[in-house]
Amino acid sequence: MARLYYFDGRGRGEIVRLALAAASIPFVEELITEREPYLKLVNGGKLLFDQLPLLEIDGKEIVQSNSIVRYIGRKYGLFGKNLDEEVRIDQCYEGGRDFLSPTLPLVFMPEKDVLEGPVQKALSKYLPIFEKIASANGTGFLVGNSLTIADLSLLEVLLVCVEYLGITILKDYPAVNKFYSVVTSTDGIAGFLKGPQRKRKNDKRYIEDVKRTLLWE
Repeated sequence: MARLYYFDGRGRGEIVRLALAAASIPFVEELITEREPYLKLVNGGKLLFDQLPLLEIDGKEIVQSNSIVRYIGRKYGLFGKNLDEEVRIDQCYEGGRDFLSPTLPLVFMPEKDVLEGPVQKALSKYLPIFEKIASANGTGFLVGNSLTIADLSLLEVLLVCVEYLGITILKDYPAVNKFYSVVTSTDGIAGFLKGPQRKRKNDKRYIEDVKRTLLWE
């Protein structure tokens, strides 16, 4: 069974959880909340860049969240049917990562400042782009006619924005709204979002765990 090492929160681990769920891969979690287990991983040579997450899967130890997701995507059928689809998927995946970046300071910085500043700017930039992509594809997915890692990348940031700002942020973007409905209803994702491995919204406890583990000031 796959084993994911990360903090008890969403962070950089959530896209990995989404990929595992989408691929219907059962996994267990080793939640890192103290420095000692983190140092054990570092000293054991398991963290190539001394960073989490780490996924143990198929006899491999993989770090870097995007590398993990691409591995899952390629091996478990979430990366398109040909090279043309693969490059389009990869572009959308990276675009989703850029879209997500302005949301990452939430909890670490005053919520209102983040939501009214960089997050609103990102919504204004990226929602029209993804509306065009989703509308042109016309299947409810960003590329092709089935779930890919591109969809997971966009889904993660939409989940965050809808959670904080409400579903009305999608009212002027019918193709993105359809995308959101379709992807959240797929078997693996729907079950994950309702299940125990879907982490709570990042909070002060999550921040304290990260700071304690990494000795952040």
